[in-house]
Amino acid sequence: MAVNVPGLVVVVIFYVGILFIGIWASRKSKKAEKSCAGTKSEVTIVGGRNISVLVGVFTTTATWVGGGYILGTAEVVYSPKQGLIWAVGPPAFALNLILGGLFFAKPMRSKCYLTMLDPFQHRYGNMFTATLLLPALVSDILWVACILAALGGTMSVILGLSSAISISISAAVSIFYTFIGGLYSVAYTDVIQLFFMFSSLFICVPFLILSPAVTDISQAAHVNQSNVNSWLGTLELADAGKWADEMLLLALGSLAYQALYQRILSASSSAQAQITCLAAAGVVFIMGIPSIVIGAMASIADWNQTAYGLPPPFERGEAGKILPLALQYLTPSWLSVLGIGSVAAAVMSSMDSALLSSASMFTQNIYKTTLRKQASERELQWVIRVAILLVGLAGMGLAFKGESVFALWLLSTELLYCIILPQLICVLFFGSSNIYGAICGYIVGLLLRLLSGESILGIPPVILFPGWREEDGVITQYFPYRTAAMLCSLICIITVSKMVEVGFHQRLIPQSWDLLGVFKENIEVPREEEPVCMTQLLS
Repeated sequence: MAVNVPGLVVVVIFYVGILFIGIWASRKSKKAEKSCAGTKSEVTIVGGRNISVLVGVFTTTATWVGGGYILGTAEVVYSPKQGLIWAVGPPAFALNLILGGLFFAKPMRSKCYLTMLDPFQHRYGNMFTATLLLPALVSDILWVACILAALGGTMSVILGLSSAISISISAAVSIFYTFIGGLYSVAYTDVIQLFFMFSSLFICVPFLILSPAVTDISQAAHVNQSNVNSWLGTLELADAGKWADEMLLLALGSLAYQALYQRILSASSSAQAQITCLAAAGVVFIMGIPSIVIGAMASIADWNQTAYGLPPPFERGEAGKILPLALQYLTPSWLSVLGIGSVAAAVMSSMDSALLSSASMFTQNIYKTTLRKQASERELQWVIRVAILLVGLAGMGLAFKGESVFALWLLSTELLYCIILPQLICVLFFGSSNIYGAICGYIVGLLLRLLSGESILGIPPVILFPGWREEDGVITQYFPYRTAAMLCSLICIITVSKMVEVGFHQRLIPQSWDLLGVFKENIEVPREEEPVCMTQLLS
């Protein structure tokens, strides 16, 4: 396929524009460092807690509406084996932000934390916090791989560029402006990227509906090019566990995502953080509508009337590329270029957040508190930058494997859901939780998830839950096993913490067995009550 030169020029112009905004925002960041009462690292990580409501809504929405969200939703709606009812992304992410605003924003922002791991550090200490960074880091790398894979597939279809080149260039651009500007560059580029996504995707919708190759949707609700199932999809009782598991995974798992708390903690107050989350929930849901329409139109299209021909994408194993394929063959060529711009915007708006997320936690919760307690602010700035680079390169390497976008999207959230979410709930809402319960819960959640198997990683299941099926030689669990792992971890943390507490307080367990020093009699003030805003200390 020849390179689409006009499309390539448009994408280059878009990338240059994003770089320009990123550089401008980095200068704004440097000015903020001089006027902010907090430290330079606080400006980099949470924007000096000076991000406005409007910018906060834009950057929160843009973070959630990534390449996985846009392409994954279209892929699921198009797939004859799934359909609209399985497109859980839009309602799940909207619910995620509503829950985040109602229950998590206030306790996190009111204590002026810098990262999601801060409450763990204050209660459990440095070593256990370091173990929580591992699943968060792996999740961010998988998230980066997911969104870069989405972009690589899109550019290869519409522009004729190889996926490797597309992934490398896009990763370089996103790494660069995140590298130089921190949250300011991320937030302000998100504003432009979200505007571009919104306008270009919604412009595509009427052209798709009116395409000559697309059957009238009212007459074709039960016609699919590859299967007699409706594009609306069906949900059998035997599949309900799998559906609920995926819905809860995305709705609750992302509550343990550092990028969410970066937006919450960058607000000037708890009330502003809550408003930001609740407003973003509505916008996130609306941004899923174009992907749903694109998937639906592609499922009822007569591909034989297009240059793509037969067999249709699903039968060629290209369901994961259905959004760029629909834009390329069912809309005018100039419109497909807008579509690639929207996907590029979605990718960079989520990738930069994932990069800054891991870099912030490593620098604040590992390097500064454990490895180099006397590190200067300049040194911490460079540690953040190096971490951004390394996470970006790791995600870029995984993106070359070209797995299903939707599968990577789910996988990136699983470790957060099964391991970190129950820990976060306990450390914020259960005052009696302690490190003994936390360690047990961590082990239980991790073991149950690993023993359940993972086809993408080639891990066979050891535990076969009720309702499992073998399809094409691969065992699929239809029981909500991820949710089961999360709940078992949560119950384990609460139960073990309470039992250990009662055991020591009632002298049922010798004081000498308190190896981690949790119940020493000379402790009067719990460490979790100590955090104070840097801005308050320096003002």
